[in-house]
Amino acid sequence: MSIPTHAAGIDAPRALRRAFSAFPTGVVGIGALVDEKPVGMAVNSFTSISLEPALVAVSVARTSSTWPILAAAPQLGLSILGSEHQALCRQLSSRSPDRFADASWHATEGGAVLIENAALWLECGVHSVLDGGDHEIILLNVLGAEFFPEVEPLVFHQSAFRGLQSQ
Repeated sequence: MSIPTHAAGIDAPRALRRAFSAFPTGVVGIGALVDEKPVGMAVNSFTSISLEPALVAVSVARTSSTWPILAAAPQLGLSILGSEHQALCRQLSSRSPDRFADASWHATEGGAVLIENAALWLECGVHSVLDGGDHEIILLNVLGAEFFPEVEPLVFHQSAFRGLQSQ
């Protein structure tokens, strides 16, 4: 399918969103304690950047009202969500004032919020913010990591949650 990006009358962002959904991604819960309460959001634009120094990146829409609150936190927790977290992912993506309601999580000494039963926990600090068009690209220093290989990750593909299948 060819997607014209500048043709009159074409909703290019919607068409591109659909096209980009062909790339399966994991889903990351980002959280921090703010005024002693967990604040967070879900993103599926996450990637490892560098091993030395340890850097990862996420992409956040400029329209996000949650990111400016998280950006001010001294540390952020990134949880690669597990396959059991479909409902929590929707909750973290909602406009709910308590996105962590009924969720199992804990906070680190630095205030990073980590979600239980995740495939990976990363404790991070903001390294830098780059222009990404209608998004900001956030480079994060990885301060700590804990990997849970027995947890199947939540996979998002073509706007639906999917499972992994070994070959």
